Parts: sequence; C-alpha cells; structure tokens
Amino acid sequence: MSRDKPLVVACIPAYNEERTIARVVLIAQKYVDKVIVCDDGSSDMTGEIAECLGAEVIRHDRNLGYGASLRSLFIKSREIGANIMVTLDADGQHDPNNIPRLIGPILDGKADIVIGSRFLRDEDAFKIPSYRRAGIKVITRLTSVLSYSDIKDAQSGFRAYNRKALLSIIPSEQGMGASTEILLKAKGNGLRICEVPILVNYDAEASSTNPVYHGVDVILSTIKHLSIRHPMLFYGVPGFLSLLLALGFWIWTLQNYALTRQLTTNLALIAIGATLVGLMLMTTAIILW
Repeated sequence: MSRDKPLVVACIPAYNEERTIARVVLIAQKYVDKVIVCDDGSSDMTGEIAECLGAEVIRHDRNLGYGASLRSLFIKSREIGANIMVTLDADGQHDPNNIPRLIGPILDGKADIVIGSRFLRDEDAFKIPSYRRAGIKVITRLTSVLSYSDIKDAQSGFRAYNRKALLSIIPSEQGMGASTEILLKAKGNGLRICEVPILVNYDAEASSTNPVYHGVDVILSTIKHLSIRHPMLFYGVPGFLSLLLALGFWIWTLQNYALTRQLTTNLALIAIGATLVGLMLMTTAIILW
C-alpha cells in the first residue's frame, strides 16, 4: 500500500454460512484491500470456501459467539495495521455494495465509527419484520440513554471503524451484546459516531440466533456494562436505600422488644436481611468504584 492510501479491510464473522459466504466475500473484495473471515467453529465448508476465494480466515476451534468473532477480527485488523475496518454479516443480509457509503464519512474525517442504520429512512424501517423492529428499538433506546442520545440503530452489525477506534476498543462480550458494548466504550473514549442509511435483505438466509435469546443477551450485557461504568448509581443507591429500610425495621423491632420484652421474629429477620443486602451492595459499589 502507498503511504497516502488507507488500508481498508472487510471483516466478516461467520458460523455455518457456506450458502452465502462466497457472494459476500466476492462483492466485498471489490471495495476493500483485504477480506478477513472469522470462522467461528463452523461444521460446514464456510472457512474453506472463503479461503479459496482469497479471504484470510481466522478459525475458532469451537463456536464462541458473535462477540468473540468480533474480538478476533479487531485484534487481527490492528495487527496488520488496518486504517479502516468494515464489519458485516456473512448471511447476506448486509449488501457489501454499501461499503463505500460507510467508509465515506471516515475518509472525510467526519467520524471515527459509522453505523449502517435501518431506521434513518421510514421506507427502510417498515421493511423490517415487526418483532425485530420492536426489539431493536427497545435495545437502541436503552443504549442511547447510556451512550449516544441520537443513535437510531444500536444493533446494526454493518459498521466501519477508523484506526483510532480500532486502537481504543476491543470487545470483551462473547455474545450479541458486543454491539452495544462497543458503543458504550466508544462513548467513554470520546469517539465520534455517525449513521448512514442502509437497506437490509431479510429474504436472505435466516439467522441461527433465537431473537428472544438475542434480545435478552444484549439487554443483560448492557446492564452489566452500566453497573461497571456507574457502580455508585447501580449498586450504591439501592444499597443505601436497603440500609435505610434495615434501620427502620431495627427501630421497629427494638421498640416492640422494649414494650413487650419479646423479640418479633418477622421484623428481626427483615432487618437482618435488609442489612446484609445493603452491606453487600455498598461493598460492591465501593470496590468497583
């Protein structure tokens, strides 16, 4: 590569996608300098097909999950000195012909991360199955509260990252929660994000991930990262309230004992339980903080 030309790589997480991987790799090669496929423990010919077509293949011995594949691709892109990394799905839902649209804002210096959004145009949004549209909006709303308030599609896997983003973010989530984890880390590192409209092909091979499991995994991952980033809010406030509740029940228990000389077991047990919960939450908050 010449010094003034950025090294652009397309990174494709793949698990048992032998029916669609060839088309995705071949079209992506038109717009990037290198295609890297992470074969996440596939039991079919996904990795072999991609390799025969000229893609570099990273292999996991067993299926680790979408986030683990992204992590391997991030690390590999950093190792080869990529200036721009584009991630897209292997199932054919993302059109590789949209790659120039994604990398445009990065080349123009307007963004560090570009998200291919399904919700910037109403006509595109209504082509999404209703159950997916509802789930994506719920997750996006939760993510936007914690990261970028104006984001429209927090779950899109069709993204572009510049060198700064590659050096400052490494996903740690193994499952689908990696998509929101990346946005939370990007916000913490002060990265600029923008969205460009894309159209997703939902007639392509159906995802093997159960949508309910997907949604629960993402929400739990988001809550976990919220608790780590804001431990005093997430653990400290409930812990303080629990100790206040415990104090009220201790006073009630002692007052009853002073009047009757008998210990009210139910009140005492609630006081003890609330004290233990409060102390555990407060201790956790202090340790994480």
